[in-house]
Amino acid sequence: MNNSSEPAPTIVRLPQAISPALKARAFLTLTKPLQTSLLLVTGVCAYALSLPGHVVWEKLIGGGLALAGSIGGCTALNMVLDRDIDAQMGRTAHRPLPAGSVSVRSAVLAGLFLAASGLALAWALSPLFGLIVSLGFAIDLGVYTLWLKRRTPFSIVWGGISGGMPALAGRALALGRLDGVGLLLAAGVLLWIPTHILTLSSHYAKEYRLAGIPIWPNVYGPTATRRLIATATLLDTVALALAGWLLAIHPIAMGVMGAMGATLAILSIVAMVRPSERLNWLLFKLASLYMLGAFVCLTIGATV
Repeated sequence: MNNSSEPAPTIVRLPQAISPALKARAFLTLTKPLQTSLLLVTGVCAYALSLPGHVVWEKLIGGGLALAGSIGGCTALNMVLDRDIDAQMGRTAHRPLPAGSVSVRSAVLAGLFLAASGLALAWALSPLFGLIVSLGFAIDLGVYTLWLKRRTPFSIVWGGISGGMPALAGRALALGRLDGVGLLLAAGVLLWIPTHILTLSSHYAKEYRLAGIPIWPNVYGPTATRRLIATATLLDTVALALAGWLLAIHPIAMGVMGAMGATLAILSIVAMVRPSERLNWLLFKLASLYMLGAFVCLTIGATV
């Protein structure tokens, strides 16, 4: 017979073990693989288009690994620093750190390992390459994330500068020096940042406001944001087209790149004149495709 005076047994729910595959996926997510891959492509393409027909594959692979390590490690460390922000926003609350699928200690160790390995390899390949990659790492982690992201919407400028470093580094690794084409390639990535970041932040403006992050749409308004996106997109297409002209790429590649750039620029102008949430989201998606397509066109056009 049950004794009603006895307390009900306490059921202890143990946390479910995470499978190795899910754990690996969580660690991969820390590096934002799509974003890291796009920046990696800009660096690899910048190297390849600089040495058409004379690529040193050991340097190309080594440079790619160095960039992948430094970019992925920096991104993981950024996630550690931004975990409180991510936890407050619906868009990012599922990320490994706020979701608890990766511990802070593990994320820090993984980020430091990737970054240290990538930076060491970069310096071993070339002091100039190592300096540029290290500068990009320091600007992204120190200036953009630690110093400015929570203080001013102008932080995106420094985020853009760090984003342009892989392209600049790839060109420098190939030539052993800096030149105008390398700077234009880096500028192309820098000017891509407003279209990529501001379209996203416009879509999630309320979440950023609640998280206390000053973004352009909330500080200067949607109209000023759309004007900035349109202006940056136009300048972006001009910078990459000028790089293509200086490289004397094949006319077909130049035409394809120009058509993609013109399409994106026209959409950004339409979005400025007749704004809509659907068009804003389309711009966000197409901006990354344009950046990828432009660097592929530059590379193929320089080698045929």
